[in-house]
Amino acid sequence: MKTEELIHIFYHQADKEQARAMAAYMQNRFSFLGLAQPKRRALAKEWFKEAKKRKIIDWDFVDQCWSLPEREFQYLACDYLRALQSFLIEDDLPHLKQLVITKSWWDTVDSLARTIGSINYPSPIVDQEMLELSVADNIWLRRIAINHQLLRKEQMNTDLLSKIIVNNLNQTEFFINKAIGWILRDYSKTNPAWVKTFIKSHKENMAKLSIKEASKYLK
Repeated sequence: MKTEELIHIFYHQADKEQARAMAAYMQNRFSFLGLAQPKRRALAKEWFKEAKKRKIIDWDFVDQCWSLPEREFQYLACDYLRALQSFLIEDDLPHLKQLVITKSWWDTVDSLARTIGSINYPSPIVDQEMLELSVADNIWLRRIAINHQLLRKEQMNTDLLSKIIVNNLNQTEFFINKAIGWILRDYSKTNPAWVKTFIKSHKENMAKLSIKEASKYLK
């Protein structure tokens, strides 16, 4: 199946009523076709299967998806990059960062965060890049840095996590404070003692939202 065929299928399966509901959920920041995640992924399943056989990232496809107005195409690109993440390398980071800061919102950013975190893991190059992004002017790049280790469990680089979060304390930005709470809450399932100690050490500088989210599973 060619790229144009897949795009045509997406448009052909559009659901206007569902599209209005999806746009409203995303505060009408983007237009939608009305394709829920299960349907969208089912439509792209065979295309992805063929794409994996090529063992190379088709950046023209990704950029085309990002240029289209309907949000499902950005989701399609994110799903594609997740499916082919084993073929991403550190040299792809500039391109990925450009996606992060283009048509930015939590939906695409959070998907890209985990994809970026998987690049050649463990990668000192990615670690250093995330540390640098943790002080970026763009909040979405900082959110990427905070959340790129989600679901790492025992493989969490706690030294890097600590440095990145400390670089983002004393913030009023909701999406930053939420991300801090989210990553700490996730890691608390694996190492509650570490999370408790971190909160205790930095409580005065942490937002209430971050502490609330981080403490959800702590006793």
